[in-house]
Amino acid sequence: MDSLLQLATDPTAWAALATLVVMEVVLGIDNLIFISIITNRLPGGQQSRARRIGIGLALILRLALLGTVAWIVHLTEPVFEVFGKGFSWRDLILIAGGLFLLWKATKEIHHSVDPNPEEKPGNQAAVTFASAIGQILILDLVFSIDSIITAVGMTEHVPIMVIAVIAAVTVMLIAADPLSRFIAANPTVVMLALGFLIMIGMTLLAEGFGAHVPKGYIYTAMAFSAGVEGLNMLARRRRKAKSQAGA
Repeated sequence: MDSLLQLATDPTAWAALATLVVMEVVLGIDNLIFISIITNRLPGGQQSRARRIGIGLALILRLALLGTVAWIVHLTEPVFEVFGKGFSWRDLILIAGGLFLLWKATKEIHHSVDPNPEEKPGNQAAVTFASAIGQILILDLVFSIDSIITAVGMTEHVPIMVIAVIAAVTVMLIAADPLSRFIAANPTVVMLALGFLIMIGMTLLAEGFGAHVPKGYIYTAMAFSAGVEGLNMLARRRRKAKSQAGA
């Protein structure tokens, strides 16, 4: 309790908390985009529940991993070498997560461009729900480990990490349904979001092989693309309004 009171009166602790909250929210964007795309494939009555379960799993995973911080830190130590390049468990997890994201994003792009007319939603709903939760859990694990390792590098105080994780996941929970509705209502945004997932997957692969990619570059590119798409959406609405007025 005394240590918590000391943290509460320490300005550097508050600065670390603010930084970590922002970082966790930004890192959560990747996870949230994936969850939105996956759950939008489910029947309408299951989408919101799947999103809540997915985000709840993210919270549970991150809090559980925070309880094993000492073990998480050791995941960055090399366990074997290939051609003189050492690979840690963290590297292997990032590589596996990157490959999974590339596979899933490519599959979703194929489904968006060439949907299978023979699919029977009634026969596939339950399996799809379980599959969606399983896929969300896999990516939750990858993003959670990367997030916790980054947090450990910024502060040594576990209570600060816990508060930052809870705050970030709360923001994700609030933003999940509006973001999913926005993506579902704008087909071009779906393709843009899938492009983001491919870029994130390649970034995870690069990080796994030891090539550090500054996150600022990635999120700047995503923000620029989203801005361009926003202008395109505004232009389409104006053309539609003009055509309706002319009619």
